Amino acid sequence: MVKLWPRKGRKSRFQRASDGDMSLMEHIQDFRSRLLMAVLVILVGTAVGMYFAQDVIAFLAKPYCELKGGDLSGNDEVLCDFNVGSPIDNITIYLKISLYLGLIGTAPFWLYQLWAFIAPGLHRRERKYAYMFISIATPLFAAGVVLAYFVVRHGLEFIMILNGTFDITVDLQKYIGFYIAVMLVFGIGFEFPLVMLMLNVIGVISAKRMLGWWRIVVFVSFLFTAVFTPTPDPFGMTALAICMLILYLTACGVAAINDKRRAAKEAKWDDDEASDIGEAESIEPASDLEPVSEPASSSVAVDEPDEPEPPRRRGRSDFDDIT
Repeated sequence: MVKLWPRKGRKSRFQRASDGDMSLMEHIQDFRSRLLMAVLVILVGTAVGMYFAQDVIAFLAKPYCELKGGDLSGNDEVLCDFNVGSPIDNITIYLKISLYLGLIGTAPFWLYQLWAFIAPGLHRRERKYAYMFISIATPLFAAGVVLAYFVVRHGLEFIMILNGTFDITVDLQKYIGFYIAVMLVFGIGFEFPLVMLMLNVIGVISAKRMLGWWRIVVFVSFLFTAVFTPTPDPFGMTALAICMLILYLTACGVAAINDKRRAAKEAKWDDDEASDIGEAESIEPASDLEPVSEPASSSVAVDEPDEPEPPRRRGRSDFDDIT
């Protein structure tokens, strides 16, 4: 009879992988099953995301449409003047947006599957750091995405001012790709200070060294934003660089608190610290001790041991008949 539920007290796959009880084939089968479940959930999320794809495209196109004279909140005609390069571009855009929505909507599930496969190989302390990193990285990435939306909005205004009398018709697929690229760059840029903070938590760098690198950090921040920010206007580059510097200074402050706490903990458990028991001031010299006299020499003569006799060879007469 096949039992559908495991016995009570039986180890789960996570516990078996942590204890090293799983073979190589079992690890491969575990990875295959988790990957299959993650793909199926993402496909379901993509199918659901197709229902909201039109609203997301309208939301991303809103800044450009308003600059072209349309009003998405009223009854005025929207004058976006978007175009597509081929007949299938419209379908490609819908599928791409649906896939992004499916990845974002099902992120807790497929990230858990990934984590459940990796976590058994980590120590408990490393898992703690991973939980801390994920809990802080997620809102930081979301904040970068929100900032990117407003940066693109002001960047388009700057582009329209430089446009002059030319009439611009924007390709819809390139416009959506441009918007997504800006959001990804801003989200990744917001993670840089967190990476430096995690290096401090694990003891690689100190807060003093992080603060001493501020000139290099300023240069790298502006270089990163100048190279990877798709917008040509200086507003987006400056906004992202300033936010990265503010987050870096915040990370330096948190790292300083962490270093202070670590130093206090090490001083509390320092085994090399001298004890205050039996200090020199509290020890009084003893005055009632008598000097020890030298031992009297012994007059008893000791006989020297006799020299041992040399061994002699045994003959046949030294043994009886039995031996």
